[in-house]
Amino acid sequence: MELAETGIEGLDEIIGGGFIRGRTYLVAGETGTGKTLFALNYLLHGASKGEGGVYLLVDEEYDSFVEGARLFGWDLKPLIERGLLYVVTMLPDFFERMRSKPVETVVGSIVEDLREAVERVGASRLVIDPIAPLVVGEESVVKMRDYVRSLLINIEKKIGTTTLITSEIPTGSNQLSRFGVEEFLAAGIFVLGLRYAGSRYVRTIWVRKMRWRPAEPAIYEFEIKPGKGIVVRKDRRIA
Repeated sequence: MELAETGIEGLDEIIGGGFIRGRTYLVAGETGTGKTLFALNYLLHGASKGEGGVYLLVDEEYDSFVEGARLFGWDLKPLIERGLLYVVTMLPDFFERMRSKPVETVVGSIVEDLREAVERVGASRLVIDPIAPLVVGEESVVKMRDYVRSLLINIEKKIGTTTLITSEIPTGSNQLSRFGVEEFLAAGIFVLGLRYAGSRYVRTIWVRKMRWRPAEPAIYEFEIKPGKGIVVRKDRRIA
């Protein structure tokens, strides 16, 4: 199987070399645990290898995202200008226009827009951050799950990128995703968190699932380093 390295220091070795190309992976966690940095880390590594990437910003403005990355030590503009990174935002009226539409129509519109963005830069990597706001106008849990299932399956079939989605977990919850279906469709799951260890809080990453890869379901400490991103401490395994 052809693999796509994540480029996250310490992680690729743990998960057997990277992501299986063409599959979908989930990064979950409570707010503020580093999901966006993980996702952007993944795209920037691809760009460093000449692989184009598309980042779908669902609940943040483009300028705020680019400026935040710059302050962290990542200048995205040269990559955007060279066509190695394409940051897509949802149109302001998208959710209102799609609120009363059938699931198939909404999913089709999103997938087609993403496919065009991917083709525009020849991208092989895709990030959706986060997936929850894309669920439009569905109140039934069953329907919401069908919606997410349809969206992710269609992305794999019609776009074919190695895709990373983020999902926020409610504080204090034991859930692995927002809707309870993403984890079943994803080929791998990474749960980011904060844990009190001794006299300090530490950031943790739980490799919960890695389909077809030799990865143990273990928890490791990780650090966030400006200009570098996430660094997984393989020597600090918690469980």
